[in-house]
Amino acid sequence: MAARIVIASGKGGVGKSSVTAGLACALQNSGHNVLVVDCDIGLRSLDIILGAGADMLFTWGDIIAGRCSCDDALVRTNCGCSLLCAPSEFEDCFTPEAMCSMADEFEERFDYILFDSPAGIGNGFKLASSAANSAIVVATPDSVCVRSGAAAADKLGAMGIKNSRLVINRFDRKATIKGKRLNIDDVIDSTCLRLIGVVPQDNVLSFNMTCGKLLPKRSPSAAAFSRIASRLEGKRVPLEID
Repeated sequence: MAARIVIASGKGGVGKSSVTAGLACALQNSGHNVLVVDCDIGLRSLDIILGAGADMLFTWGDIIAGRCSCDDALVRTNCGCSLLCAPSEFEDCFTPEAMCSMADEFEERFDYILFDSPAGIGNGFKLASSAANSAIVVATPDSVCVRSGAAAADKLGAMGIKNSRLVINRFDRKATIKGKRLNIDDVIDSTCLRLIGVVPQDNVLSFNMTCGKLLPKRSPSAAAFSRIASRLEGKRVPLEID
């Protein structure tokens, strides 16, 4: 049985897709078989981030609409995980029930299925969350993003997803000390979510993700994603902030 995790944020621009990609690669590197589903209809980015754009012929929308098989739509990425790209336009057949049925087709083939939710808490968010049984909410340490993350967590709870965890992204220790960013405890208290990891501000992450390049294994962000992956596996890993 695959662990089905929706990666959500509420507000856009928090690096949610980068976190999805980094976590997928970390889980794959740990020996798991990982599937990533880009749910950002019309604004997909994971094919570029994961270096798979040139190989895309079909999307998960084509699976649901019956235009291709499940295998036809799978794309191999630069880190070895599989990707289902998002369709360019919404269709009436894209329903929560259809998304769940499609995920069921991959249930036995993958250890983890990560659903990268679009920004906001509208229909795209509900569609991405419909096939998940747990969630990771991504927030940067500022009041606007934290409030949006809390709203996303509330919506997830209303949909029946009770196991939601928090990733604080783009954490800058120096900015926090100077009072320009919220500290970790403030973010946890405001979202009312249990922390699963902190990803530091990392220019290498920003550059490599826009170019479809793998993260250096010794980069601070790669180390952070590895720790988050270990915690998802049930391992006890001390909180470290690079």
